[in-house]
Amino acid sequence: MLQGKTALITGSTSGIGLASAHVLAEQGINLVLHGLMSDKEGASLAREFSDKYQIKTLFDNANLMDSDAISVFMTKAIKTMGSIDILINNAGIQHTEAVDTFPENKWNAIIAINLTAAFHTTQHSLAGMKENSWGRIINIASVHGLVASKNKAAYCAAKHGIVGFTKVVALECAEHGITANAICPGWVDTPLINDQITDIAKKENSSFEQAKYQLITAKQPLPEMMDPRKIGEFILFLCSDSARSITGSSLPMDGAWTAQ
Repeated sequence: MLQGKTALITGSTSGIGLASAHVLAEQGINLVLHGLMSDKEGASLAREFSDKYQIKTLFDNANLMDSDAISVFMTKAIKTMGSIDILINNAGIQHTEAVDTFPENKWNAIIAINLTAAFHTTQHSLAGMKENSWGRIINIASVHGLVASKNKAAYCAAKHGIVGFTKVVALECAEHGITANAICPGWVDTPLINDQITDIAKKENSSFEQAKYQLITAKQPLPEMMDPRKIGEFILFLCSDSARSITGSSLPMDGAWTAQ
């Protein structure tokens, strides 16, 4: 069912995005890859995928803080690939600091990349999805789209916004064969959280692994970080026909964080 469809994944050169790209490529899904790489590095990554999985690939390093750049990126992707059938809004950045000293430029960047970019990519993808009467929009939110933590004002605002945006898209698109869902992971083993772990290790004079355990268990009962590939496998399920009635949902993968 999914072979030959095209997925666009923002932030797919590392972490959750890259792991998910491999999971989808294994099913014969064509890929539009995106991330912070040079054109040369990105083209090399795209070739690796096309050679390994015998799929069609495209890479772009569009600046997601720039709506015009996103428009150029999406137009090129749709023209090259035919349509975007599966849109995965995954790109994200983080900065942790108290509200009263939170830098304005960090706030603006986090809102732009973690939230506003998803609006633009979704808007550009919907016409083709409606024409095909099929589409999957999967937004990688966070447990912080459901609950808050100190020092994460911009991140929580963006992720709560993604959850609300997802619900609206689901309502508007339900009759067109398009689903929209937000996955809300807890701790995932990606480079995004390394700075937080390092800060704890310095403060507590502990090892990186001890700081990692401390960070996880402060909020999440399951004392382990999730392998990013598990999110890719969940994405694959949401793309399947079995999940056609799952839409407008905020789906925790959080080790019982929000069960408390």
